[in-house]
Amino acid sequence: MPDTPSPDIVPKRYICYRACGPIIIDGHLNDPSWIRAPRTDLFVDIEGDLKPIPRFGTRAMMLWDDDYFYVAADMEEPDVWGTLTKRDSVICQDNDFEVFIDPDGDTNHYMEFEINPLNTVWDLYLPKPYNKGGKADHDWDFIGVKHAVQIDGTVNCSHDTDHGWAVEMAFPWTSMEAYAGTACPPKSGDEWRVNFSRVEWEFDRVQDGYIKKEGVPCDNWVWSPQGVVNMHVPEMWGYVDFSDTVVGTAEM
Repeated sequence: MPDTPSPDIVPKRYICYRACGPIIIDGHLNDPSWIRAPRTDLFVDIEGDLKPIPRFGTRAMMLWDDDYFYVAADMEEPDVWGTLTKRDSVICQDNDFEVFIDPDGDTNHYMEFEINPLNTVWDLYLPKPYNKGGKADHDWDFIGVKHAVQIDGTVNCSHDTDHGWAVEMAFPWTSMEAYAGTACPPKSGDEWRVNFSRVEWEFDRVQDGYIKKEGVPCDNWVWSPQGVVNMHVPEMWGYVDFSDTVVGTAEM
């Protein structure tokens, strides 16, 4: 299947409100701002309606203030496991949550952040997508990023049933401004392109833990469907509209 945008898929849209106060990055999504923030639609398969609805639910949220772009997600998962503990490992070899950010929406010079249930991260910068000859800069970092994970259950224990895991991230505007191609922090009314992906692998239970099934492709569940099995088609990412309205105060 070619890595070209599908004319039948309309990218999702989200209004990103200002936080109503400080946000503590601890993985607990109980700050007043998160309680008031709108959730995205449930994630769908990366190919959209071509594939079944994901087995487990995933929703994300976004907020902003003068210092950070905040992202959080809550994921259903009866078996939470992870193996990678070294920063800038290829985190998508574990189950993970991924963030893609293209500030000026030109489908080039964008940033990627991946995190697994062990709170291990991988961040990188791409001057253009791989299918346009882009080469990722794996030495690039979101300088000053804050991130945390909370497990509702027991990680790497196959003898119980977990409820899921949550991630919380704060991306400093200063870490993006040199690459954004637009105002950073944004102005109210600015529109960025963003997408989220959740990678889910099949596994076998081995003794007390888990082992990934070799040769079985992963599932890719996303906020805004790509139409192809490729997150690096920024034309299909969602639209995030930044608003000066404080979260929870907008008229519905």
